Amino acid sequence: MIMCSVYKSPKKEGMYLYVPKSTQMEGVPELLLEKFGVPKHAMDLLLRKEKPLVSADVEKVMKELSEKGFYLQLPPAKEEYLLDLYKPDN
Repeated sequence: MIMCSVYKSPKKEGMYLYVPKSTQMEGVPELLLEKFGVPKHAMDLLLRKEKPLVSADVEKVMKELSEKGFYLQLPPAKEEYLLDLYKPDN
């Protein structure tokens, strides 16, 4: 389990930055923060392998938080988003 804080980018819709709650932005490269913009706190989460996330693989998020000190969630590509809108119901 990892307690993390999630921040929303003011520059790019759908871009989120996950950081460990205990260290916050310590592991985030300065260049990334410049491109991300001033982070706006969205929520705090307790990440667990058995509790999936909506838009990211929880195990990948946890691994990157442990190894890199942050996880950057990018918005879905427009093509993927449009394809999801037009999927026929089965």
